[in-house]
Amino acid sequence: MSRSGRTQPTPPAPTSADVAPGAETPRVTIADIAREAGVSVPTVSKVLNGHAQVAQGTRDRVEALLEKHNYLRRRSRPTRSVELIDLVINEIDSPWSVEVIQGVEREAARHGVGVVITAVHGRPADILRWLDNLTRRGSDGVILAVTALPAGQRRKIQDLRVPLVVVDPVGNPDPAIPSVGATNWPGGLAATQHLLALGHRRIGIITGPTDIQCARARLDGYRAALEGGGIAVDPDLIRRGDFHHETGFSGMRELLALDRPPTAVFACSDLQALGAYEAIRQAGLHVGTDVSVVGFDDVASAAWASPPLTTVRQPLGEMAAMGARIVLKGVDAVLPGGTQRLELATDLVIRESTGPARG
Repeated sequence: MSRSGRTQPTPPAPTSADVAPGAETPRVTIADIAREAGVSVPTVSKVLNGHAQVAQGTRDRVEALLEKHNYLRRRSRPTRSVELIDLVINEIDSPWSVEVIQGVEREAARHGVGVVITAVHGRPADILRWLDNLTRRGSDGVILAVTALPAGQRRKIQDLRVPLVVVDPVGNPDPAIPSVGATNWPGGLAATQHLLALGHRRIGIITGPTDIQCARARLDGYRAALEGGGIAVDPDLIRRGDFHHETGFSGMRELLALDRPPTAVFACSDLQALGAYEAIRQAGLHVGTDVSVVGFDDVASAAWASPPLTTVRQPLGEMAAMGARIVLKGVDAVLPGGTQRLELATDLVIRESTGPARG
């Protein structure tokens, strides 16, 4: 009602043209369209790009939702290749990083393209600097390796029509972005079952950061193996780590200081396992006889440790190479089988750091 008492006409709902420049408006994503249409993200991508392998009824339903939500079809990607792909990684001085870098570079060399490697060390300023650089020079694809980008920064890459893939994601993968990981839960299960088969019943674990998906999966595999063996999970035998030597060392020292220390430990990375080696030696004990140790990753140094480390092989090089192959296929590429998430198998590699439980 107006002050005069007369009913005023209801103004029309604002359209995108009525929104003030710079105003934030909810953005409908391919994943939103797929969810509402009851189809997969790759199916929506096929409709957007005119692929023929979509049933007409499905195509009509997706097209109607695209129109309903005024979905902005991104501009075509420039046809000129810059013959470069980007690998964004947290650090470059760890064995894990070396495996990933080598995997990407090998695949890039097969395609005759170069690799720009950026270490961001988890610092937002470094990520923004890299994004500005990317905008100026362009790229044929971006591989994010254990680097979490905020949604706005991911959208900036996608708006540039630069293919994007995540390798070994740190959180729940975005269904709209291809990701390549490993079977971490089965790996944790296999590591712990191996120790159980050797007769160990007090098995400790030094986890990775529990806010990272792969670390949680390895811990869950450990728990599942114990429960499957009829052994209650003892919280005193769980120590939190960060995948680096120092927390492997400190976690193992704490476990050995218990009134009833474990006879075996599953360290959720090879670096932590090697840190645990040193704590065992400083306690006057021997790896593989007094305390069995299993790692995770199978980095190059694992086979050369003393004694050689039993570990769960994570195919880091293959994961990285697969990421490079995906981005080089183009912005609309999907993974084998039409999925957006691919997990490569882990394998237990038995060496000399594990042996039968004493007593």
